[in-house]
Amino acid sequence: MQRRQLLAAAGGGIATLAAPRLGSAQAASVLRFKPQTDLTILDPVFTTSYASRFLGLASYDTLYGMDDQLNPHPQMVAGHVVENEGRLWRLTLRDGLRFHDGQPVRARDAVASIRRWGAVDVLGQLLMAATDEISAPSDREIVFRLKRPFPLLPNALGKSTSYVPVIMPERLVPADPRQQVTEVMGSGPYRFKPDERVSGVRVVWEKFEGYVPREGSVTQFTSGPKIAHINRIEWNYIPDHATAVAALINGELDWIEDVLLDLAPRLRSARQVTVGTFNPPGHMGVFRLNHLQPPFDNPAIRRVALMAVNQTEIVTSVAGEDAAQWNDRVGVFAPISPMASDAGLEVLTGPRDYAAARRALQAAGYRGETIVFISAIDNFGMNQQAMVAADQLRRAGFTVDVVPIAFGVWLQRRGSRNPPEQGGWSCTCTILPGLDFWDPISHLALRGNGLSAWPGWPTSPELETLRDRWVAASDLPSRQVIAREMQLQSWKDVPYIPTGNWRDLTAYRRNLTGMLNGGAMFYNLKKG
Repeated sequence: MQRRQLLAAAGGGIATLAAPRLGSAQAASVLRFKPQTDLTILDPVFTTSYASRFLGLASYDTLYGMDDQLNPHPQMVAGHVVENEGRLWRLTLRDGLRFHDGQPVRARDAVASIRRWGAVDVLGQLLMAATDEISAPSDREIVFRLKRPFPLLPNALGKSTSYVPVIMPERLVPADPRQQVTEVMGSGPYRFKPDERVSGVRVVWEKFEGYVPREGSVTQFTSGPKIAHINRIEWNYIPDHATAVAALINGELDWIEDVLLDLAPRLRSARQVTVGTFNPPGHMGVFRLNHLQPPFDNPAIRRVALMAVNQTEIVTSVAGEDAAQWNDRVGVFAPISPMASDAGLEVLTGPRDYAAARRALQAAGYRGETIVFISAIDNFGMNQQAMVAADQLRRAGFTVDVVPIAFGVWLQRRGSRNPPEQGGWSCTCTILPGLDFWDPISHLALRGNGLSAWPGWPTSPELETLRDRWVAASDLPSRQVIAREMQLQSWKDVPYIPTGNWRDLTAYRRNLTGMLNGGAMFYNLKKG
């Protein structure tokens, strides 16, 4: 699938960190990175956490990769052959693929990994629904026998957004696809060092000398030769943003993934620091409702929550007062996506009438049940959204109890389907990259497949039917029409509420070159 050009070029005294100071030659071979959140889950197919995704891109590889236009290219595969009018695909693994324990990557490892990923991912589920059988006739050949043509197969297997389809050893793939994998054994350019991990402090990777990059192509996003120029990657998790900024200016850090806007002027004034972005679509704010538990199991009450949300208030609490940094007219797709529209957007952008919301809430049958609003207190953007959204719900007549918890605990609790009083939740706020909201096949929050959906577990046969129609559509105008219908349906079912879109900033030392667009990736980087 051809798409518009998306990933534009990247723009432009504290306590000593946990690692000791190094001599200049050794320091040039170590990159110190401050992630947005701590790495609490080591499985990129288990969670949508940014940190877990970036672990996946460093430690593992995928069968296909994506370029800056989001077009797929062979990555672990040497190529493929399509037969039987598009219903038979033969993929051949390229030579030299090895896991970090030295074992060769075999086709059966890929088959097991794809089956597991296909049970949890949006696009993976669509591919599995179109598939009769996946097999590994030999160590290097993967065969898909399809019920019907699925031209997006390379796009699916090269997916770079939430739930990355990484290839793991067959021995580690659990029988239950939703069971977490806790051992990192990839075949990517960097080898994870579990013996050096200090939870909440530091995570370490080393260059995998056995990695064989692709040949004869250009490195873009997740495609092309993934060359590890730097020998050692250290993630230093620093919750305090001002401390991290000082460390970057002083040369104790090389790269900060996320920069608060009010700290950007200080960084821009530092001669050895560059401030820019590797994510042109920006961040998408998400207010997620739990459809399994009262009161948000009631669609009429969910629609009252929609009446309460004021995007301007939420997005300015996260991104500041400079309107150039954010967008408060955001539907269910990323604003720069060709799928974005203003269909029914007045439900979010019109004047907020909290008296009308309170009347509608009473008419919907709300009886004062406590809304348990879980918030990741150590993630600035998530917590700011939650504080403001909770206040808006209260103005609409809801009884709200905000439960502040650490991000790692938040990830675990968000997966609980228990009632709120038994460790579950009623609603929460999170953040995802605009790429995750680019179209219906990457959009986790628009799935309506019940218990198989992203936490929140909405059921909407109408959204599922529209997604299938979108996949089968033959051209862009037809897909845009269906995307409008999906947005209108979302205002009825309210699988989630968009809270805005804002520009995210990253900052790094000027001696760090080769940064790619689309995410925090460590191959191709050089440190002078």
